[in-house]
Amino acid sequence: MIATLLIIDAMNLIRRIYAVQEKQYGETDAALIATETTVCNALKKLLHMHQPTHVISVFDSHAPNWRHHLYPNYKQGRKPIPPLLKQDLGKIQDLFLAMGVESLLSESDEADDLIATLADKIAQKKQKCIIVSTDKGFYQLLNSQIIIYDYFQHSYTDAIAVVNKMGLSAKQLCDYWAITGISSSAIKGVEGIGSKGALALMQQFNSLDNMLQQPADVKDKRLTKAVQSREDALLARELVTLQKEITLGFNLQDLRYPAVSSGKT
Repeated sequence: MIATLLIIDAMNLIRRIYAVQEKQYGETDAALIATETTVCNALKKLLHMHQPTHVISVFDSHAPNWRHHLYPNYKQGRKPIPPLLKQDLGKIQDLFLAMGVESLLSESDEADDLIATLADKIAQKKQKCIIVSTDKGFYQLLNSQIIIYDYFQHSYTDAIAVVNKMGLSAKQLCDYWAITGISSSAIKGVEGIGSKGALALMQQFNSLDNMLQQPADVKDKRLTKAVQSREDALLARELVTLQKEITLGFNLQDLRYPAVSSGKT
């Protein structure tokens, strides 16, 4: 039987729901209670809709990780999680567990890398994976086994949709973002090229490596900028590329849904 692993990008889901409740109730206990209720209802809907054989919610510890060590400005300026909500995350995890959904949290690894590792491992087994998130950074993972579901827009994104949306394949996106940068994460990329210029370069040269092997061409200012900004581009690519080799300490059977109480199967 083909397994379906449902991965919940928990902070992506919770923070968006909390933002709505905070507008209505302010930063109060009422906002937390409304968030808990709404998040649990969202999880119930996701479980009913996708009927997964396995499920996990992945949380971010908000601790500095390898990207911060490599690039101290990483995510600088991003709005931090509201303190009241941060204190409530443990309770939300308990509520998820009561619904049969385990939570994964690491003090040393970013949630996005944990999700990438989980998704890649199940895809290698030719099983199906659904990532629930609005984060376009997961587009790089998409293939015939992995899709993304946007809970708020009620829409799916697969590898074919990425080509239609972006004009590039999922495998090309990290090179593309290495040039454009990711403003929300304070990753600057190559200055002065922009998204249209980056797309044109990628469509012409297919990859960042091919670009950087070209002699700086004064007739092509965009290529010249890319070549001259080699170190910035390579650093940006390393930062935007999700890690898939994290040691998780459990296997797929541990994520069975609903959980099997009478021994492992």
